[in-house]
Amino acid sequence: MPLICTRPLGRLVPKLGSSLRPVLSSLAASPRRPVGVALQQHLGTESWKRFYADHKLDLLALDQKWRQKWAESSREKGNKEDEKNKYVLPMFPYPSGNLHLGHLRVYTIADVIARFQTLQGHKVLLPMGWDAFGLPAENAAIERGINPATWTKANIAKMKEQLGHMNGSWDWNCELATCDPDFYKHTQKIFLALHEKGLAYQAEAEVNYDPVDKTVLANEQVDANGCSWRSGAKVEKRKLKQWFLKISEFRESLLKDLETLAKNEAWPERVLAMQKNWLGKSKGATVKFPVLAFGQGTPSAIEVFTSRPDTLFGVQYIALAATHPSVQQLAKSDPELQAFLSTLPGLSPDSKVGYLLPHIRAVNPLAYHEETPEDTKVSLPIYVAPYVLGDYGEGAVMGVPGHDLRDHAFWKEHHYDAPVRFVLAASEDESTTAMPNEPFTEHGVMNANSGIFKGKSSKEAGEMLVKLLEPAGLAKETEKWRLRDWLISRQRYWGTPIPIVHCGSCGTVPVPDEQLPVVLPEVDEHWAGKKTGNPLESQTDWINTSCPKCGGEAKRDTDTMDTFVDSSWYYMRFIDAHNKEAPFSPEKAKALTPVDLYIGGVEHAILHLLYSRFIYKFLMTSSFSGKEAETAEAAESESSEVYEPFKRLITQGMVHGKTYTDPATGRFLKPDEVDLSDPHQPKVVATGALANVSYEKMSKSKHNGVDPTTFIAQYGADATRAHILFQAPVSEILDWDESKITGVTRWLSRVHDLVQKTASSSTSSSSTSETPSSASTVKAFFEQQSESVDDLTKLDASITIWREVQRTISSVTASYNKVYTLNTVISDLMSLTNVIASPSNYDAADPLIRREAVSALIRMMAPVAPAFAEECWHVLFPESSSSSSLFSGSGSGEQAARFPVPDGTEGLLKSRKQTCAVQLNGKTKFAVEIGTPPAGLLEKSAEEKLREFIVGEVLKTEEGRAKLEGRGVDVSKAKKVIVVRGGKLLNVVM
Repeated sequence: MPLICTRPLGRLVPKLGSSLRPVLSSLAASPRRPVGVALQQHLGTESWKRFYADHKLDLLALDQKWRQKWAESSREKGNKEDEKNKYVLPMFPYPSGNLHLGHLRVYTIADVIARFQTLQGHKVLLPMGWDAFGLPAENAAIERGINPATWTKANIAKMKEQLGHMNGSWDWNCELATCDPDFYKHTQKIFLALHEKGLAYQAEAEVNYDPVDKTVLANEQVDANGCSWRSGAKVEKRKLKQWFLKISEFRESLLKDLETLAKNEAWPERVLAMQKNWLGKSKGATVKFPVLAFGQGTPSAIEVFTSRPDTLFGVQYIALAATHPSVQQLAKSDPELQAFLSTLPGLSPDSKVGYLLPHIRAVNPLAYHEETPEDTKVSLPIYVAPYVLGDYGEGAVMGVPGHDLRDHAFWKEHHYDAPVRFVLAASEDESTTAMPNEPFTEHGVMNANSGIFKGKSSKEAGEMLVKLLEPAGLAKETEKWRLRDWLISRQRYWGTPIPIVHCGSCGTVPVPDEQLPVVLPEVDEHWAGKKTGNPLESQTDWINTSCPKCGGEAKRDTDTMDTFVDSSWYYMRFIDAHNKEAPFSPEKAKALTPVDLYIGGVEHAILHLLYSRFIYKFLMTSSFSGKEAETAEAAESESSEVYEPFKRLITQGMVHGKTYTDPATGRFLKPDEVDLSDPHQPKVVATGALANVSYEKMSKSKHNGVDPTTFIAQYGADATRAHILFQAPVSEILDWDESKITGVTRWLSRVHDLVQKTASSSTSSSSTSETPSSASTVKAFFEQQSESVDDLTKLDASITIWREVQRTISSVTASYNKVYTLNTVISDLMSLTNVIASPSNYDAADPLIRREAVSALIRMMAPVAPAFAEECWHVLFPESSSSSSLFSGSGSGEQAARFPVPDGTEGLLKSRKQTCAVQLNGKTKFAVEIGTPPAGLLEKSAEEKLREFIVGEVLKTEEGRAKLEGRGVDVSKAKKVIVVRGGKLLNVVM
């Protein structure tokens, strides 16, 4: 049922005049009889319907009315994307088939900001598209026995319809879906451009293989327990030939340019820290540990990277990754080692298990110096340990239990009774080292276990140790990065085909541009059979092709690209969505990128944003943007310009749902298992016990999900938009509480009442909707009134209203610009509504001020409640064309409205009244409204005259006389009269 916000009938009934008497008599005789029923019977059903329709607020009807008008206006104006000068972009959704409240929140925020900027006079691009490739669609296709394209397109149609109910201003002319060949044709072009520059390459690598989904996973898609993020299966380690993108070549600019993104808090500090940590630049040293082996065929030394060479004296063991070449060599002749290695894929990365390599030891390179303590000269055991990463450093770790948490835990697991060697402390006397049995991980001062380096700062000692070992080739300063090249190969169907053919004579050959896109073949039999695996591998007609170079037999690459490749550049396609020849034109890129405002969840803070930054840097230094450079390094040296895809990043918080649990069992309760007859005391239906209430992440298992389309269908889109903004600051978790929307709907109803009341009482000389003329008219009003104070009550009320309007304009504008404080926009507008609608202000104020205040209110709330604001605007200004829009004007040349700006009247809005607190012997007795003292009395030389003025003003009031003279207080006989803060405090000392 639609929500109908009605004005109280008691405020409507007076409009019926003398004809109301029979109704009142009827109600007097039957006091419980509903007023509406009595009126309907008195007027007749048809007359009552007309009367009711004239005065109700049907938010759903307004949504439908204005969405239709916006659509018509959009069709009339056609495509004018060349005019755009602002780019607002929410992260595009995966078409799962249903919008959730997280979608509603992020897309509301994006649309509100886009509409705000539109009202400021900008031409805003707010596109929408679909991140449509990916494993979920392929799994759904297998489960349902249908083509993933069919499932995906149906979901897109459904979600597009749902988005249409949000009152958004999406530019559907730019709509894209990453599974559309017209889109992935250009993804393939970008891949080939990377390949041409040596930035896309194939290499054999150990990969994470999901045996259930039968695909390769990136490291980030494997959880802490070694399981797939999607299927939950234990991940296996396999060696496959894979495609990589050489993101490492851009690592310096990816790190350096974070400084640009940190300026003016353009990106959240938390996101910048996550990006920096993922890049993981470390400065340290590579140290060689000579190996003592007995016929093992191992190298003469093991190289280790360490960022803490100052702890070299504390090394008590060496640990190697399972993929270390020495381990692989030793495993050939060690069955026990082979068995141990086979167990590693099922272990968590922080497991403390280890395999002690027999017949092989390492020597600390410091052992060759006479001054080295004897403990450091003891040979070191060598372990294979899962906590050592094969792709970081050298795949080897020097174990320092005294100064590293993981090393300490590993050592205690395997040498519980052996002492831990500490080689530095917080201070020289070690008195400030808090926990002697725990590792000390900070820098400090070298102790006696560091030999001749005792007493030196650890940082200084580390540098000296590297220089000491360097001449012998045992150490050198080194720089390492955590970042690895981006593995994009996926052994699945539903993704962008890699445009490479493999020829026995020519090797890997790019597909020529004129043969793009390489389109996915139809494999309906595969889906109908609900088979798993990659169907491309069995499509011989598709695989077998001719080599573009030599014309001989060749085979297509059967891998598809990681979906992060699509999302790494989609924002560039939006700006030139119909370009058939290139991903985008250089002119469009220059005009509309980088994106002015990018909005999405913090869960994308690392991978999506990092990959987008990499691809944008490549695109903007390539022929796609009219620039060409041989390598990324050359591009950086040619220009000092910073290329970042998103000027400003906003990360919104999650939406949590109200969750009910049984206090006896902790079980999550379904909606029909909770008695909400008293919302403040929900009960478990089965037991009558009070249910536990909390707010938690929405999920099916917790029965706390909310369908936003159902909510909108009940309350209307505008009320829902205002509600979701009002409940919490943008960056914080939003605890969704449906009951609180009544406050928003009551406010909208009050505004609607105010608009109708103002429209009906407007003078014939109403100003136009243009902000400049309105502002100048209001300013002229106050300038004229300052010279003539014939009607001081009108002036006071007008000043009170307009001062609040000006304050709200400044506050709301700042909140729209900050974005994170959009919740205060609603509270500020509610406060302004109260000030304007207050009878003491509204009834006394000048009609011009009333109308312009309501006009400003409508324009300030328009970004949040666009359909409601459109209706109010046309009620207030009926002379506006019926086809015109508050946001875009009309096709006949009528201009759009403008967001209000401060009008310079601040100096004219000084109140004639102020509150004065009156004290007697230092104790406050009462407070009264008095006249504001003239400016001349505020001078230090006029203190006596100011006292006389304030006392006189207080005694002019009825309360002042009653509480002073009426109680025998003769101010003229006071010992002292003290006036503070220009008369806001009066202290009479008797």
